[in-house]
Amino acid sequence: MTDTGKLVPAAELARLNDASFPNETAEYRKARNALLAEEIELRRHIWRVGEMRRALPPGGEVTTDYRFVGADGEVGLDALFGKHDTLVIYSMMYGPQRKQGCPMCTAQLSSWDPEVPHLERRIALAVVARSPYERIAAYGRERGWKHLRLYSDPSGNFTEDFVGGRDADMPAYTVFQRDNGSIRHFYSAEGNSKMADPGQDPHNAPDMNPLWILLDTTPEGRGSDWYPKLAYDD
Repeated sequence: MTDTGKLVPAAELARLNDASFPNETAEYRKARNALLAEEIELRRHIWRVGEMRRALPPGGEVTTDYRFVGADGEVGLDALFGKHDTLVIYSMMYGPQRKQGCPMCTAQLSSWDPEVPHLERRIALAVVARSPYERIAAYGRERGWKHLRLYSDPSGNFTEDFVGGRDADMPAYTVFQRDNGSIRHFYSAEGNSKMADPGQDPHNAPDMNPLWILLDTTPEGRGSDWYPKLAYDD
């Protein structure tokens, strides 16, 4: 873990800031430097949380032979790792009951797609949904996804165990680790609506969608009553 006793206080680091912009007031600069100190603390907190996550004890061993269907036919969970020992599975809200994919999931995955060639230097990443593979693949082509590896969970066994029900219409972010021939669950995002703060839409931390991170830097913020759509009329 990071030795926080050796860190320079965030407020001291913020005082080293020499940024200024045309016509800003002293009031603005004072408030901005106070915000900068909090941003430094946030950066440190994100790092500490990451260290805690990496230090988790071994998760449960995967003993079920989960089967998926992808571009090359039926495969098991082990095959999704490829050459890596870490596998991230994003469970997308796109079951047979949906006419279209979830706009929120779609927006997030659209931002991830260009990053896949970089991510796959270190980990394996797969997107799983309950619809038949042909339907999922067609949706990926429609959205212009070029890099994401898409799979169907035809039996619903994986979805039931790691999402919340055999036909659960909810997203999930799950990380697995492979070691000496065994596969273990490493981490899942576990936030839900019951954990949301008053006046806020429920979201995990860190937020996996850069859409919200960018909006958080704006005067309006992310808001609580706007969500992305699959298409816009204007």
